[in-house]
Amino acid sequence: MKDASRDRIQVEDAILRFKKAAVCTGAQAAAPAIPGMQEVGYLTNETLFSVTELPPRLCVIGAGPIGAEMAQTFARFGSRVTLMEKMGRLLPREDLDASTIVQAQMVKDGVQFIFDATIVRVEARGSDKIVHYETHRRAAELVVDEILVGIGRAPNVEGLGLENVNVEYDGSGVKVNQRLRTSNPQIYAAGDVCFPFKFTHTADAMAQIVIQNALIPHPFGLGYARTDSLVIPWCTYTEPEVAHVGLYEANAAARGLEVETFTYNLDEVDRAILDGQTDGFARIHVKKGTDKILGATIVAAHAGEMISEFTVLMKSGRGLKTLTSTIHPYPTQAEVIKKVANAWRKARFTESQKNILKKWFAWTR
Repeated sequence: MKDASRDRIQVEDAILRFKKAAVCTGAQAAAPAIPGMQEVGYLTNETLFSVTELPPRLCVIGAGPIGAEMAQTFARFGSRVTLMEKMGRLLPREDLDASTIVQAQMVKDGVQFIFDATIVRVEARGSDKIVHYETHRRAAELVVDEILVGIGRAPNVEGLGLENVNVEYDGSGVKVNQRLRTSNPQIYAAGDVCFPFKFTHTADAMAQIVIQNALIPHPFGLGYARTDSLVIPWCTYTEPEVAHVGLYEANAAARGLEVETFTYNLDEVDRAILDGQTDGFARIHVKKGTDKILGATIVAAHAGEMISEFTVLMKSGRGLKTLTSTIHPYPTQAEVIKKVANAWRKARFTESQKNILKKWFAWTR
């Protein structure tokens, strides 16, 4: 966008005019600001697929979803994997017991963990790559064959000339409102370039919002789609998977919401026992005194496929009463969803209701 007009874009030597435009340039793997890293070289989730030989020793930097997925994958391929994280645990965004289950499986797979690690510098020593780091102010080094960086993604905003068309942006991406319109009313943005939830399925949903808002007439200002109406699930594809939608308990508390939390473990679900996949649970956060679902987490072999049941209920404004009255096939691992909803239903019985039932049963005998 080298042309200074608000309604033009330059592509090589051609100037194209537009009534509406959308910035959908996505994001790229974030580059770590570690001395020596650029010179030594490193892999990302975008470049590792060009690797033709399995690295015998692999250092994975970052214990978020990308780092966890790739560390477990390469450990199962046969690499000796060390995962380094500046924070104190795996998957720090998820509930502690969820990440603990995944970490235990990764340890079984051979992954070694170094938490509370600050990487000081990286250097080459012959064909080896040396990672110099500190933990609790103690210096150490890790010798590996390859380094894989999984610390997140950075929006692709540089070199587009957005400032020439009055589109505001910063290091976190293009600035948009709830309708995905930028500071230039003729230009919209969608996907990883402008949104904190950088998932393929989220980008697809946002593309639909842009099409609806930019191309379809809205008489009297009605009919606009907004990002705050989105209910966004996500999943970390480790084994077991960790899927989530909505608020975590801490998020709800920060918003001043009173929450009731219910958890049901997979080791009490017959199909999970038969499958030998009992490490996991389903958890729901409910607005206190109601059946309104504020958030849910599932840790299971197929959690990503199971979380949508909660997502549909939240999007449609339906609560746990709908779920408890829905028949689930037996035996399936998804039965844990019905069981955690039943845990909420049981808790709803007050002491007076229990006494009434006791009197009723005593009278009917």
